[in-house]
Amino acid sequence: MSAMEQITDRLQMLPPRLQREVLDFIDFLAQRVSHREDASEEAEWTKFSLAQAMKGLENEDSPEYSEADLKETWQ
Repeated sequence: MSAMEQITDRLQMLPPRLQREVLDFIDFLAQRVSHREDASEEAEWTKFSLAQAMKGLENEDSPEYSEADLKETWQ
């Protein structure tokens, strides 16, 4: 018996109030998965964007900064 069939069988044994609770939980799980996928996609775009912005700058000489160069520090 597949998981879907088992879920359906067990769900039918519950009173309507608990069936709605199960539906709410399914919605919660679906939303959680969606947020993870969105965050992963955003991280990929951020990485790609940074790579494109830095393209061609890999071999440029950049100034060396130390803490003495800071005018303000964040605590």
